[in-house]
Amino acid sequence: MDYIIGGFAEALKLLLSMDRELYSIILLSIGVSATATLITLTTALPLGVALGLKRFRGEGIFSRVVFSLMGVPSVVIGLTVALLLSRRSLLGFMQLLYTPSAMIIAQVLLITPLATGLAYKLSRKQGRKIKNLGRTLGADRLQIVALVFRELRGEILVIALTCFSRAITEVGAVMIVGGNIKGRTRVMTTAISMLNSMGDYSMGIALGIILFVVTFILNCIVYSLHRE
Repeated sequence: MDYIIGGFAEALKLLLSMDRELYSIILLSIGVSATATLITLTTALPLGVALGLKRFRGEGIFSRVVFSLMGVPSVVIGLTVALLLSRRSLLGFMQLLYTPSAMIIAQVLLITPLATGLAYKLSRKQGRKIKNLGRTLGADRLQIVALVFRELRGEILVIALTCFSRAITEVGAVMIVGGNIKGRTRVMTTAISMLNSMGDYSMGIALGIILFVVTFILNCIVYSLHRE
């Protein structure tokens, strides 16, 4: 138990001393996951809402495929991205493997089914009612879409926070495509995994505390929005 208590004490010292390496890892983690979330929301969210508002052939198959993709292991996504970006592949000339860009791509692929599926389910359940109301009031297509986004802004924010939480806590994909390179691609989850295997518990605990605080705050916001 002594090494655990000592690890927590050292972790607090690192956090309070504004350790440069520690905070560079934290900032990179937030930056990569925030970028991946923004990219996903600008593409998958409108797609999910648009498909949820209309009826089309294969609706059942689409929903099954999307929700099945939510369960794809992150290491499989990481391996897929690594193969696509390797030097022998068609995209090898871009030299993106083991860079933050590769990590962003992996996280986008990871959370796209999540954002699409949740937006589709939300739009199908509540958006169609708003669509019918908009039609009754004589709104055109663009006005209906704007109305749906405005009326469901709280639920859409929940989707955004859920996607960010999923991205920032992921370890498998970013480990494969990022390589956990110090000062370049080392994020909180990959650093914690490495530090634990090395027995460096103080830095690992410090990063664990930050990761827990971030996810706890996000979950509190999501819970509050759901209650409203």
